[in-house]
Amino acid sequence: MPDPGDGDLEARVRDLEHEVVRLKESVEVARADAAAARVLAGGADRDASDMRALLRAHTQTLTALREAQLEQQDEVRALRSDMQRGFGMLQTGIAQIVAALPNQDDEDDRG
Repeated sequence: MPDPGDGDLEARVRDLEHEVVRLKESVEVARADAAAARVLAGGADRDASDMRALLRAHTQTLTALREAQLEQQDEVRALRSDMQRGFGMLQTGIAQIVAALPNQDDEDDRG
């Protein structure tokens, strides 16, 4: 840019016009960059929202699985208790049957 004191007004105006054009182009580039940044930010926001929804779904699935496992654990405990009672009754019944059978040694002595 020429020295403002040398009095060449036409050259100074021409230089200012070039500077204005350069600044307008720079502003257009900045606007385009800002628009692209807004698009990227919107996409990132949607991605983050999708991930939060997916995490919520996984958490709900794991919670439901845990509840089902706790219910099944209670059912297995109840079945085990029933099974132990049944085996106890079976053992008592077998003992009564064995006691009611004639003793082989007694029959051998008689025969």
